Amino acid sequence: MIGLIDCNSFFVSCERIFNPRLRRIPVIVLSNNDGCAVAISPEAKQVGIRRGDPYFKIRGLCEANNVAVLSGNHRLYGDISARVMATIASVAGAVQVYSIDEAFIPFDNWPADQLEAAGREIVRRVRRNVGIPTALGIAPTMTLAKLADRFAKKYPAYRSVCLIGTDRQRRRALELTPVGDVWGIGRKLTRRLGCYGIATAADLANRSSDDIDQMLNIVGRRTWMELNGIPAIEPEDPNAQQCQMCCSRSFADDISDLPTLEDAFAAFATIVSRRLRERNLAAGGVGVFMHTNHFHPEREQYHASGYHCFDEPTNDTMTIADGVLRALRSAYRPGYGYKRAGVLISDLADATHRQQSLFINDDDRRRSQRLMTVLDELNASSLSHDTVHIAAYMPMDSHVRCEQRSPLYSTRLADVITVIPKP
Repeated sequence: MIGLIDCNSFFVSCERIFNPRLRRIPVIVLSNNDGCAVAISPEAKQVGIRRGDPYFKIRGLCEANNVAVLSGNHRLYGDISARVMATIASVAGAVQVYSIDEAFIPFDNWPADQLEAAGREIVRRVRRNVGIPTALGIAPTMTLAKLADRFAKKYPAYRSVCLIGTDRQRRRALELTPVGDVWGIGRKLTRRLGCYGIATAADLANRSSDDIDQMLNIVGRRTWMELNGIPAIEPEDPNAQQCQMCCSRSFADDISDLPTLEDAFAAFATIVSRRLRERNLAAGGVGVFMHTNHFHPEREQYHASGYHCFDEPTNDTMTIADGVLRALRSAYRPGYGYKRAGVLISDLADATHRQQSLFINDDDRRRSQRLMTVLDELNASSLSHDTVHIAAYMPMDSHVRCEQRSPLYSTRLADVITVIPKP
């Protein structure tokens, strides 16, 4: 058996931990540059707001219904997510993180008659220790666990935990689930399956193997097997080496001058370098990309990219920043306003066993490693990623719109809440 635990309205729930005034009132959290609603409380859904609605279209609706509107605070959400996953692991032992607010939990070694009680203990512990409400679905396969989690969220009678433990429960769950709500089946495939008379998950599961081979590819066949209680999706290997890494942003305003772009790309380089060191990886080269605002088709459009190859794989912030800026200058063209840009690394190697260059001596390597170690330790001890940084670094907040962002309660010392007792 495997479980899928999902945090309810995660971004909203994170904000409510530190601001009790947001409880039981409609709340939405906006995407980068305050573009659209990406997290919505149940109360906000009741007034007609849907995920993905552009904020400029629903601003009047929010004001009329006293909806609390917040800018995304992803550093805070990442820290809360790490606390949630650590709490789950303290009860379940093993956890496979699927996204910032979801994780799969193997229950292979748990007695069948203890599964539901164990699930309730996990949900209770996360709510008590972190303050985040969650829902948990337990089933024989990952796809069925996603369905069970959906029922645990939708129906209060389950008290946040739904167990699909028998074939009768499985068939009933499939009958109540539209095929478009099955994990891995998107809108286009839903329309295609509708042409075959498949409207529910049960309709899909009841089709013969030959029908599935004609209608679906190998991924679809695995989904069909999972719906029939046959595990066909392998959990991701947590020790597998990452293949690529990207850091990108949309800017609040179009940027046309090179110095401002260099500030932004220096920030990208700093972020990817830190991530490389956290995963003990090194980059053999670095690519940059940037493009103009396609929401203004009347303007001339330009998409640019560049690449810089290092002498040997590295995770040194200064070396990577230098390569990023070289690639940027080769791709930059004046006269354009750039709306989105980023850094992409695909040539990753294990930092411990990387191929070394004959033209870089060991003293320089050791000096670079010691410097980066001290840099990371200083930033870790100060509860901030950018307390000590290269001179070219400019925080990304200076380039994005975040007018309603909450404080960094758990990651910035200056933002820690001070409790003053009554006299």
